[in-house]
Amino acid sequence: MSLQLDTGKENLDMFFKDYQVEALNYLWRIQPEGANSRAVWTNINESLQDSISRASIINYLNAMIDEGLLTYTDTTGKGGHHRIYHMKYGEAEFKQHIAGLVISKLLKEYPQETRKIIQRI
Repeated sequence: MSLQLDTGKENLDMFFKDYQVEALNYLWRIQPEGANSRAVWTNINESLQDSISRASIINYLNAMIDEGLLTYTDTTGKGGHHRIYHMKYGEAEFKQHIAGLVISKLLKEYPQETRKIIQRI
């Protein structure tokens, strides 16, 4: 999952769709318990006007695991194995991590220009 920066938006909406931000906020609210995909999906569909498919939620949560931004524990229950998703970082740490990814990429692509801008700040 690659992050795309939309400078026309603010906060986490710069990087994530509204349902993805809602998933993150929900997982932060219930920390440290975590939630399965059904609980995340239910919360999102109650919070937003648009209905999001459960598959979209599962794909997003798994992509966030692949990026190292979420963790999970595996449990068994009715129907087999289930993932319980947990935030790896608190909200402030998460935002710092995202900022670090952006700055690292800018330093890689435009090292001199990025350093000049950082020094001005």
